[in-house]
Amino acid sequence: MTIPALVTSFGRYFRVVVANSAELQDEVFRLRYKVYCKEMRTEPEERFPDGRERDQFDRFAAHCLLQHRPSGLYAGCVRLVYSDPVASPALPFEASCGDSLYPQLASAVLPKRGSYGEISRLAVPAEFRRRRGEEDTPVPFSLDGDDALHMIERRQQRSHITMGLFLAAAALGLIRGLSGVFAMMEPRLSRYLKQVGLEFEQVGDVVDYHGKRAAHYITREGLKLNGEMAALLDHVVAEITDQLSPR
Repeated sequence: MTIPALVTSFGRYFRVVVANSAELQDEVFRLRYKVYCKEMRTEPEERFPDGRERDQFDRFAAHCLLQHRPSGLYAGCVRLVYSDPVASPALPFEASCGDSLYPQLASAVLPKRGSYGEISRLAVPAEFRRRRGEEDTPVPFSLDGDDALHMIERRQQRSHITMGLFLAAAALGLIRGLSGVFAMMEPRLSRYLKQVGLEFEQVGDVVDYHGKRAAHYITREGLKLNGEMAALLDHVVAEITDQLSPR
């Protein structure tokens, strides 16, 4: 069977690493501190004197890292927070801006705790993110323009980072059997994701939450990926499943 070019390209540069050990989770928290506290300054450094950014939702979450194969460095991290049937608030966005959610969606989905989650704390360090206009966002997604050094290759890798992290979170949701996931994101990021088949629907008002962002929601049916992108999701699911399997 021929491996699609997108899967080959992604696999050449990156691998998804499930943070299923204390050591790997420590890498996640250090990376989040670097991005959110040191680079973007959206979280105060003094709250995390040990240099690890954490919150109360981490114990209800599965975490993934994206490792850059050529350098061995971690190019990003993401978590999927599962809605705990008992804890309140169940998800990070509910704690920060739950009132912004459209009432119809809130009444239809939120009572079904345990069936949905939230893609959260997606972060990419500056060395993998920085280009004009991206200094204030934790994830790269604009693909136009670049510096002269390895222009096409670097564009490709930036695209792989964004998609790899979102697909890792989607894969965790599929493996868990969730019916849908929320994410707080800029509307322009939502438009970009729709172009590749991740059809998040805006389900809340735009609020000032580390920039102008709104709650979005995607169901299993909203994964309308084309052939190559569907193959990449299958690749990521297999990569994660292999790491979750008993040895």
